[in-house]
Amino acid sequence: MTTAADAIDLRDSFKAYDVRGIVGETITAETVRAVGAAFVDVLGLAGQTVLVGGDMRPSSPEFIEAFAEGATRRGGNVQRIGLISTDMLYYAAGVEQAAGVMFTASHNPAAYNGMKMAKAGAVPVSSDTGLYEIRDVAQGYLDAGEIPAADAQGSVTESDILTGYAEYLRSLVDLSGIRPLKVVVDAGNGMAGKTTPAVLGGEVLEALPLEITPLFFELDGTFPNHPANPLEPENLRDLQRAVVEHGADIGLAFDGDADRCFVIDEQGEPVSPSAVTALVARREIARAKAAGEETPVIIHNLITSRAVPELVSADGGRAVQTRVGHSFIKAVMASEGAVFGGEHSAHYYFRDFFNADTGMLAAMHVLAALGEQDGPLSTLGAEYEPYVASGEINSQVEDKDAAVAAVLARFAPQAADGGASGTAVEDAVAGTSTSVLRMDGTTVSAADGSWWFNLRPSNTEPFLRYNGEAKDRATMETVRDAVLAIVRAPR
Repeated sequence: MTTAADAIDLRDSFKAYDVRGIVGETITAETVRAVGAAFVDVLGLAGQTVLVGGDMRPSSPEFIEAFAEGATRRGGNVQRIGLISTDMLYYAAGVEQAAGVMFTASHNPAAYNGMKMAKAGAVPVSSDTGLYEIRDVAQGYLDAGEIPAADAQGSVTESDILTGYAEYLRSLVDLSGIRPLKVVVDAGNGMAGKTTPAVLGGEVLEALPLEITPLFFELDGTFPNHPANPLEPENLRDLQRAVVEHGADIGLAFDGDADRCFVIDEQGEPVSPSAVTALVARREIARAKAAGEETPVIIHNLITSRAVPELVSADGGRAVQTRVGHSFIKAVMASEGAVFGGEHSAHYYFRDFFNADTGMLAAMHVLAALGEQDGPLSTLGAEYEPYVASGEINSQVEDKDAAVAAVLARFAPQAADGGASGTAVEDAVAGTSTSVLRMDGTTVSAADGSWWFNLRPSNTEPFLRYNGEAKDRATMETVRDAVLAIVRAPR
């Protein structure tokens, strides 16, 4: 049997912690069928439940069916859980102690789709925990042109997990007693259009003291209004305007698969994910201490504001820094027994949610913190943002290594030659001693704590990402502009 899959190399779509490809080019029904079979083989799921769901992208239904065909052919019992957000998969994998897959490409454009995989208990499947083995076995099936049938092929059943998911989240954060809040939610035509009414509205459970104004709740994987990537400032404009126009207390923006949440204050200004991380960390530390935990652990990635570990320490917790990426943070969450973790990209992880990330639960914490006091969100958020951040800035660079080396040569010349420190570029912050950390890219920090920046190559896109922070805006802009000028210089 010869198919278009013969020309597809799965290394093009299998990334470090998920699968993403262009539909019809690097990801097809035939490749997905092979991956479904390999998923069962590598994880030893013959005779066991395999959860399968997907988001609203046009290709998701076809891919769900193809994955189910491959998985059942190798003996897995597929439980189709329908149209879901990514954190709904984690909920189901945790509650049902079953492995599963979610078809989504998160915030990527409509032409993309992909897979996020989890083992039983919502344990992530990454390059370190079986993802590449699944890729290689699937590639073998594609190259052979067939998937051999198991002695006992599996079954297919269907279930609806939305109500259970909503009930579970509400059991973790009680919003019933907060003051009434006006909330604008931008679902970006993504899965939050389904999960928001169920969790925060009164469609599935009892109504909360929340007046919700919906933006783009229609599920449409072609994203007709704006890309479902709230990390890009332009994609927050509609929400910012609506918050001000409606006199709302808060705005919430979700990405396409609704596992990330961004927050807008009553003035229409973004509340940084680092501030949200600090706010939720304070709540989770207090709750864990009240339950008798002596030194609760909080995880943060190396791009999160330095305000996070400072606050964690001040509140009697212990902050642990890790690299970027959900599968890596989940692993550290488990090994450290951490109560909470946050990333600069608005992924938020909870021990009570199987160490998995859920934007909706983070949003509920922010709503609770806001609704339990009388002040506006702008005042509350300012407590957690003592520094000025650049935000994430992408540069498309052909030779990323050369660009980073050029930056180090100017900002930390001894580190560029293999040493540990140097002197910052004269026209940036003259005379400042620096240190260099090579973990998940390269981080250069001023020894006096006045600024830092990180350069990190993307795992999923052809970019070199810049993130920086400083004690004041002038310093942040000076360092940012100097670094980006080097990164983007012709070479």
